[in-house]
Amino acid sequence: MTTPFHHEPGAAPPPQCPAHNLGVGPGGLRRLYGPEAENDPAGLYDKLRAEHGTVAPVLLHGDVPAWLVLGHSENLHLTRTPSQFSRDSRRWRALQDGSVAPDHPLAPIFTWQPVCVFADGAKHERQRGAVTDSMERIDTRGVRRHINRFSNRLVNDFSEKGSADLVTQFADHLPMMVMCAIFGMPEEYDERLVQAARDMTRGTETAVASNAHIVSVLTRLVERRRAEPAPDFASWLVEHPATMTDIEVVEHLRLILIAAYESTANLIANVLRMVLTDPRFRARLSGGHMTVPEAVEQTLWDEPPFTAVFGRWAVGDTELGGQQIKAGDALLVGIAPANTDPAVRPDLTANMEGNRAHLAFSGGPHECPGQDIGRAIADVGVDALLMRLPDLELGVQESELRWVGNIMSRHLVELPVKFAPSPQQKLDSDPLSVMARAVRPTGDWEISSPARPVPEPAHSLAGMQPAHAPGAAPQPRPAPSDVPAPVEPAPETAVIPQQRRPAAPARLWQAVSRWWNGY
Repeated sequence: MTTPFHHEPGAAPPPQCPAHNLGVGPGGLRRLYGPEAENDPAGLYDKLRAEHGTVAPVLLHGDVPAWLVLGHSENLHLTRTPSQFSRDSRRWRALQDGSVAPDHPLAPIFTWQPVCVFADGAKHERQRGAVTDSMERIDTRGVRRHINRFSNRLVNDFSEKGSADLVTQFADHLPMMVMCAIFGMPEEYDERLVQAARDMTRGTETAVASNAHIVSVLTRLVERRRAEPAPDFASWLVEHPATMTDIEVVEHLRLILIAAYESTANLIANVLRMVLTDPRFRARLSGGHMTVPEAVEQTLWDEPPFTAVFGRWAVGDTELGGQQIKAGDALLVGIAPANTDPAVRPDLTANMEGNRAHLAFSGGPHECPGQDIGRAIADVGVDALLMRLPDLELGVQESELRWVGNIMSRHLVELPVKFAPSPQQKLDSDPLSVMARAVRPTGDWEISSPARPVPEPAHSLAGMQPAHAPGAAPQPRPAPSDVPAPVEPAPETAVIPQQRRPAAPARLWQAVSRWWNGY
């Protein structure tokens, strides 16, 4: 079989051609943008699957050709085989021959940057290691406490009115509030930052300007943290033994911020829509037969926050799903179509509880490292909202709901609801607490391992080999400067744990309950 990409990118059919109105472009290929793709992506995936099988040729903005991978197993192979399908966008033949201009609407997504998402091999390990190590230092319980507080703050803004739009007044704002706190820039949270984060992935005329605003905010943050480190995510990246440059740190913060914001905002909106429109879903949730985390996981199957991820680039000529892929071809990880692949989900109405085989967070070495944070924001946020407003009802007919789509996601425009007005909740007015995971002091109730030595800040260790370089010895992570390092106990004096007092189980359960709800 020969490649179907035999036309010139950008060559449009004649004005009288009906293809203009059918989402079909040059060569008879279907467009992955425009009204059809935005209004009915599931229908488009079905057509592509029927016409081409598990891997289909499509057209991106400007009628630039690419491959959309529809099959579940084919997507797994795509994401798990970087030797065949690289993340380095500089391999894209359309970039090399000038078919795609630097100001292309999707440029903020595919333009190469010095970040792990565009790297393979040792460089990816070094940069990705800095990200995952820094994420491990986040205090999960502290984050849940902030999520609960921010959720109630947002609900307070409309609880007395009896009506609200849960997209623009809740789902669009909660993830950005949380991520700004985690990054160490709560003062930068505002409406402009929210809109810029939403706009830059849509392929709009203002996407490049929105991207520039995000980069400007993060550049100022990194400059501050180089001068004055703090116990936050930005400082941990700056000080990591991987010794990333300021540009690398800024670009990784940008990547994490946009991915976490877009995916989590969509996830929250999708979970709430399912709760409000599916009586069985609502009944199982309110009746205790389904927990909020289980509802979130079901939504990740049915309405994943990212419909596709762009992209992968073929290292050489190869075959995938019966299609002949040429070196330099672009491919998209088809998350939504993979989740509905008949080979893994012959019955789309089947309950998927407990099954995490979905590709909502992609897969392979580039699988989303912050998915647990995203799940926590959705779990705690939705739970806090439903606790405050248990009688939520959809304020319009389900058929009136509208979406805005692009090649990466499908965003619910609004979700009007009505409910019985309720008073505002008094909130903790304390400033944001430290996000760093606290080091527990050694007590008489546990045996502690010897303390690891605390290194100097990473920016003063320019000659140190990156912790995630091949063959490098593991390097200890620096502890927060305001948390005293635990004293290393002598092995022979380790204290044997005492028996718990009779009331301990009750206290333990209360502590777990408070932790889960973010209090």
